[in-house]
Amino acid sequence: MRRCVLPVLLLLASTAHAEEIGSVDTVFKFIGPDHKIVVEAYDDPGVTGVTCYISRAKTGGIKGAFGLAEDKSEASIACRQVGPIAIAKPVKEQEEIFSERTSLIFKRLRIVRMVDAKRNSLVYLTYSDRVIEGSPQNSVAVVAVDRATPIPLR
Repeated sequence: MRRCVLPVLLLLASTAHAEEIGSVDTVFKFIGPDHKIVVEAYDDPGVTGVTCYISRAKTGGIKGAFGLAEDKSEASIACRQVGPIAIAKPVKEQEEIFSERTSLIFKRLRIVRMVDAKRNSLVYLTYSDRVIEGSPQNSVAVVAVDRATPIPLR
């Protein structure tokens, strides 16, 4: 049994986690939490010194309280250098760095990091998708990396 639990714990420990920075209510609900817009921070797990901030809607009410509501697809992203940029090991040219469920089963919010090698920049894209039908709603942010810090690709 221990052999099965350890890999799962290591996988959970290595995934990026959101840190809620704050929120504002948009619709009052008598029963359950209000609808709101939340702002969350995500540190890039492969690039030290870069944090992405996402603002997105969270559905409240009874369904929201029990995790049964489907959040809207709209999200906005802003990524910034928050410290010295360091890349410990080579990164993929395009890689999903975060994914979170936004409905009971089928919908996910995703953040993808792309490398623009020509401009020595990191491009971050956020979007929402579904198993059956995705959404074209998306947002992009760019972090320019100093030419003295090359971005190693694998």
